Amino acid sequence: MKKWLLVLGMITCMLGLTACGQEEEATPLMTEEEADTLGRQVVETINQYAILNAKDQVSDQVTLSALDSWEAAAEDMGDYVEILGVESELDEKDGVIDIRVKGSLREAIVEIVIERNAITTISTNVEYTFGEKMQKAGLNTLLGMGTVFCVLILISLIISCFGFIPKIQAKFTKAPAKTEVKPAPAAPVVSAAVPEEDLTDDLELVAVIAAAIAASEGASSTDGFVVRSIRRAGRRQHA
Repeated sequence: MKKWLLVLGMITCMLGLTACGQEEEATPLMTEEEADTLGRQVVETINQYAILNAKDQVSDQVTLSALDSWEAAAEDMGDYVEILGVESELDEKDGVIDIRVKGSLREAIVEIVIERNAITTISTNVEYTFGEKMQKAGLNTLLGMGTVFCVLILISLIISCFGFIPKIQAKFTKAPAKTEVKPAPAAPVVSAAVPEEDLTDDLELVAVIAAAIAASEGASSTDGFVVRSIRRAGRRQHA
């Protein structure tokens, strides 16, 4: 009897532990049908606002940002045609609803983000083909490389100009040339002409000069010499 009671008690404990280990299934924020209806209503409302250009009538910031995203995407998406489908991923308070929209040029995904039972963001993302994505990637790469090369060329030009900076600076900071003071020209020498004096009548002087000349010539007498004139030159006076 005791064995049966022990076995029954163990079975009861195991069932209790199993019941405690099972979690209650979470109830989603809304059903898929409700999410589908909400997504379609949001897209139609945004499209009507865009057609009527009634942005000034909207005061909700979420709707305003949704309109801006829709208008930006319309350049590549084209005119709105129809809704192709709605997908949702929801839990108790949060979730994401994706609405695939067909445009005249491309398809787009309108994403509705729900956080804590409230719509926080609505954005429109255009779906590009693989070729278009590669083309955009190539253009972005070329643009980036071109920008880098332009900056490098500009830097090299600036560095090359450093050699001219000292010359330009020296040109603007050059000291004015000193004016040379030329010495005044010397006064011309003025010579005063002194009249010559005729000394022929001075007999003593004539005899002395004749004796000196005879001595220099080796003559024994002055009989062969005749002094015709004797003149004394005056000294030149310098001014």
